[in-house]
Amino acid sequence: MFLKYIAGDIRFIRRSRGYIAISVFLKKKVNQILACGGELKSTVCLTKGNNAFMSRHIGDIKNKATYEFFQLTIEHMKRILDINPEIVAYDLHPDYLSTRYALEQQDVEKVPVQHHHAHVVSCMAENMLDGPIIGLSFDGTGYGTDGSIWGGEILIAETGRFKRAAHLSYVGMPGGEAAIKEPWRMAVSYLYDAFGEEFWKLDLPLFKGIDEKGIDEKKVRFIVKMISKKINSPSTSSLGRFFDGIAAIIGIRNTVFFEGQAAIELEMLAGEKTEAVYEYEWVSKDMHRVLLQPVVCGVVNDIKRGVGISTISSKFHATLIRIFSELCEVIRKESGLNQVALSGGVFQNSILLTGLMRTLKEKNFQVFTHTIVPANDGGISLGQAVIAADVSKGCQNVYQIHGRIQGS
Repeated sequence: MFLKYIAGDIRFIRRSRGYIAISVFLKKKVNQILACGGELKSTVCLTKGNNAFMSRHIGDIKNKATYEFFQLTIEHMKRILDINPEIVAYDLHPDYLSTRYALEQQDVEKVPVQHHHAHVVSCMAENMLDGPIIGLSFDGTGYGTDGSIWGGEILIAETGRFKRAAHLSYVGMPGGEAAIKEPWRMAVSYLYDAFGEEFWKLDLPLFKGIDEKGIDEKKVRFIVKMISKKINSPSTSSLGRFFDGIAAIIGIRNTVFFEGQAAIELEMLAGEKTEAVYEYEWVSKDMHRVLLQPVVCGVVNDIKRGVGISTISSKFHATLIRIFSELCEVIRKESGLNQVALSGGVFQNSILLTGLMRTLKEKNFQVFTHTIVPANDGGISLGQAVIAADVSKGCQNVYQIHGRIQGS
């Protein structure tokens, strides 16, 4: 079990042992459902009546041993809870072992669920909300309906459907998962996006660290070629990756030893709260798209002026709080919605969660957060189960993916 005190409440990072015996009470009775969760920080969820039973922390399902434990956990819970699922919910990502497990099940209804929709609905479920609601879903990685890697999303969500209202603009994620372990790759991507080839002329801590770590100029140029030619460089709107990239740009960390390390250190190094923010902009067409170039340019200009890391980190956090609170106001005017749910692993960041909660409440929003289940991927199985329950009652839950419709 792992807890953290944030914004006046004790919040779960991992929910395990004694707490798994306690069900999450749902607003209404649902069918018997198995929700298979995602890949990282995995949990599963089984429902019966108006109770949702979440498993203990299983881990990252990336190897045979963890996958077998995932299967054993499902069978154990089905047996002790006397649940025989009629519906199986799973993540859209085609390569997750949890998804493959779900698709192999026989004689059950199978419901695909978008990752960030599941995040928002997990928060709605523990707060007994039906929606529609404005949902801020911020994390590192989640498969989007357009085949890109999402993670900086504002949704208008109900338990059975969602609309993407706003997101961070896309940049390349060179090397895919390698960019998670080596944040310098994301730093290069954001710099190339903001400055083009001119980024080579910048005198940044990032480049001083690259030689010391054995990452030579030839490798950086190869990464730029990957991004420009879109070779093994999927597009991402992830806020988690943006934190990583900024941390590398200002010289905090080029490589990590555990997930989120660079972003955690960026938070820890932040100085006192500030009202100063970087310039920011979004464009609006079918939805609102936050442009990242102004923020990246602002950070680079501060580095050039000799501004300290703690001040840059504080300004960066303040900028994100300003952007997303103002976007919520815009979406409220468009939709008439006044309730906001905050979910996703990035909300384990104390500065961001506390600041957004305070700012949104000052703007007269009703704000809902996680206190019963983790905000990270350990909570998405609950959201998957609740979404699948609505699908089974005939609600629309069909996603447009790569030009084709995928539904239950």
